[in-house]
Order: sequence, then C-alpha cells, then structure tokens
Amino acid sequence: MSSYCDFAPGHPLHGPYHDHEYGFPQREEAVLFERLLLEINQAGLSWETMLKKRDGFRAAYSGFDVDKVARYGEMDRARLLADPGIIRNRLKVDAAIHNAQVIRQLRKSHGGFVEWLDAHHPLAKAEWIKLFKKTFRFTGGEITNEFLMSLGYLPGAHREDCPAFKRAAKRKPAWMGESIG
Repeated sequence: MSSYCDFAPGHPLHGPYHDHEYGFPQREEAVLFERLLLEINQAGLSWETMLKKRDGFRAAYSGFDVDKVARYGEMDRARLLADPGIIRNRLKVDAAIHNAQVIRQLRKSHGGFVEWLDAHHPLAKAEWIKLFKKTFRFTGGEITNEFLMSLGYLPGAHREDCPAFKRAAKRKPAWMGESIG
C-alpha cells in the first residue's frame, strides 16, 4: 500500500502541503478551522481538488475567520452555493457555518478550539470520532481521522523514514505523548 510520503514530495500541490503542513501541530484557530472545513469538503473528492481550491475557500469563507463565518446568514449561504471557487454543496456549507458557531462555544467552555482538542487528548481514534460526531456536523470517521492526523493528534501522517516525519517530530505532535502547548 502506498503512502502520501511516496507520491507527495516534489508534486506542485501535494509536495508543499506534505512537507510543511501535514502532520505538523497547529495552534491557530483559523488554521484549525481551515483544516476542518477542507477535510469536510474533501469528502467524496480528492485532496488535490481541495489544494487547488484552497485560495477560493479562503476568499469565500472570510479568511477562515470563525467569528465572521459563524454570523453567515441566508445571503452568505446563497453566495457560497453560487461560488465556483469552492465545493457548492448545501450540507457542507451549512456544516461550515454550524461548526464555526460550535468553535465559538468552545471558546466559552474550554478557551478555544485547540484547548478543546488538548483537553480531550489522548483519545483512541474511535473515541475521537464519537466526540466529533457529537460536537460537529459532517464529521464522520475518515474526516475526523484525517483532521486529527493532519494536525498531529493521531499518528500516521508520515512514514518514519520520511524527512517530513523528522521535521514534524521536532514540533512535538500530541500523538508522540508530549505537550504541544
């Protein structure tokens, strides 16, 4: 079975993402929200499609500003559903808005999205999936797994012999058992 490490390096889109983002811990709310939004929109499509449309998503979703997206109303939904720069799927658009509202609530209950993640770590993959399904919309097993793996909460983003593995490990991802704060 081939891994992302086999084909991503050197690829114009996958390469930079693989080498500098995938599996690397992130703490910024907008980055976490972007990753969640892209993972949700990737369902049924290729990750390359998401990377090609990433700038379109950034523009359409106010730079992944949680507060702005949480306030989106019907005019914004209509605008998003008409935007060819993103994935125009009502369930995914509604999930993005709802999930932004949830993240705002996580600020009140935990101090923020990353603090909520940290408060639940470590969990087994199945427990993470249950938690995400209970908390967010459109977050099934694959979406939750990829989201958490891409941010260093679950192992598996890179093979141990991959140079990106060593760079990510220097950032002390949560799955390695050390604090990422």
